[in-house]
Amino acid sequence: AMSQQWDVGRALALSGLFRVLQGAGRACAAPFLTLYLRHLGLPAPLVGSVAGAKHLAAALWAPICSRYPRSRRKRRLLVAGSLLGSAGASLLLTLVPPADGGAGYKSCNASQLPGDRGAAATVPSLGTISPGALSTSAITNAEAVTKEMAKTTADVLTASRKPTLTSAAFQGLLGLTATLEKKGRGVGEDLADNAEGSLYATEWKELFLFKTTLPTVGGPYVPGNFSDHQRDTQNVSFEVLQNIFQDREHQVFLMVLGAVVLWELLATSVEWTVDESLYEYLDFVDATDRYSKLWIWSYLGASVGACSVAVFVDQLNCFLSSTITRLALHFYGYALLVTLSLVVSVFFPVHVPKRTDQVNKTAKALALLWSDGRAILYAITVFLTGAAGSTVHNFLFWQMQDQGSSELYMGLSVAVGLLSEILLYFFKGKLLRTFSSSKIVAVSLSLLAVQLLCYSFLWTVWSVLLIQLLSAFSSGALWWVVNMAVDDIATPGMDRSLHALLQGLCYGGGASLGSFAGGFVVKYFSLAILYRVCCVCLVGWLFLFLIVQSKLPRQKKINYSRLLAADSSDMSDSDEENERDWLVKAMKDESFN
Repeated sequence: AMSQQWDVGRALALSGLFRVLQGAGRACAAPFLTLYLRHLGLPAPLVGSVAGAKHLAAALWAPICSRYPRSRRKRRLLVAGSLLGSAGASLLLTLVPPADGGAGYKSCNASQLPGDRGAAATVPSLGTISPGALSTSAITNAEAVTKEMAKTTADVLTASRKPTLTSAAFQGLLGLTATLEKKGRGVGEDLADNAEGSLYATEWKELFLFKTTLPTVGGPYVPGNFSDHQRDTQNVSFEVLQNIFQDREHQVFLMVLGAVVLWELLATSVEWTVDESLYEYLDFVDATDRYSKLWIWSYLGASVGACSVAVFVDQLNCFLSSTITRLALHFYGYALLVTLSLVVSVFFPVHVPKRTDQVNKTAKALALLWSDGRAILYAITVFLTGAAGSTVHNFLFWQMQDQGSSELYMGLSVAVGLLSEILLYFFKGKLLRTFSSSKIVAVSLSLLAVQLLCYSFLWTVWSVLLIQLLSAFSSGALWWVVNMAVDDIATPGMDRSLHALLQGLCYGGGASLGSFAGGFVVKYFSLAILYRVCCVCLVGWLFLFLIVQSKLPRQKKINYSRLLAADSSDMSDSDEENERDWLVKAMKDESFN
């Protein structure tokens, strides 16, 4: 019974299978999330805000997860509930409607659309009307309505003595007639009637907005009505806030934000609870040395998951049904794999140690980190690499899609980056013995800067696969050095808290900031400019890192964890030597007497 209860091989096998399923599920959905948000019609700043909130939620939630339940039953319930909840939260994203009615058609060819979608895609909305889709009568009616509205609005403005209206919507309305005349006249009476109805609806909506915002004679612009002006100012502020929540784009953003944050919180709870339970189990049976290589299973699962879902998506039409697009398959795949991992978690070993200390390990880890100069340098380096790496994770697939890439190339780019890290790991010992830590950090930062620079000049889709090979050093080798620095300053029992601090708060915080800022840079400048700015920042930090590193005092840190894990045979040999020295000394003293 005891051998079955503490079967380390079985625990490691179950853990490996669980990590494969979790890694595959994550890779099915997470890398393609920003691509799906683009399909929903969200602009780059809002997509960056969703990605930033996702990273920030994971970074802040991880320390809270350290206070998980101490009983086996409650811990199993937490894992099962979080797995089911994360699957449900991911499926919620498939129910969010696009902000723009024609957003789902932008990346689809007419030949990929099922049924009547090919015809419907030609006139999804007024903003996507193709040349020649409107008849002459529709254009004439639109022109007459537009001129009449312009005259009516001008009369109201003259009576109210308000300066000329400069609304972008009004200016666009005035230029509608000229645009329609240029882009073609009439084929199809049905299309003309539909277009005419859309024009009338849009124009009367604009006219209504103009009438509700225009001042009246004797209004706030006339002296003597200060109280009315103050009341109207409050009403305008309320209407602005109300319009923000009533805007279709912001509604979609809020729905997506809630679903993504909930999804990330539940997924983080699962990862943290399962990881800690396994480590405590291995620690109890003195087998923690076998824990360090389990991440390979997660990477293998992620590589298979990203490529497999990409192959399936590429074989489908743009729409699975009248309202569901093929991109929803990413989240269906995630939900399926998470459900399978739920079955595995039932047999997962759980060990609850008896602990009496209630120390806030996050605060203690921060104090340890702040006390060492080199650790601070590595923390800043991790923060900056997180910010720079988030630009690739968030917008690389946008760039590939703009160049006509299929999803297979996107999945392969994820797999190549992960597999290259696994292959380089087998040379970890030799590289660490050959090169110093500062040299490895310098090479990692340099290659990450080269990656970003190459992405800014991306010449073809398949070149992404070559650039992703550099991830082995820019990501994998960098974390080797960071983990070594953490082990050097860690006191007994604090190594895992320090790792979580650097990976969560530092890297996750950097990724969050990079996502928030990156979206605005993409909108107001370009994605190439964003990559080049990050490249310049990394090169600047590289020189600063090398200068500060050379000025720090070289002092040998005592590794308490290694001292505690010292071989018992060495201790016994030293005890025997001490005993023999004492005996020799006593015999000499006796002979002297």
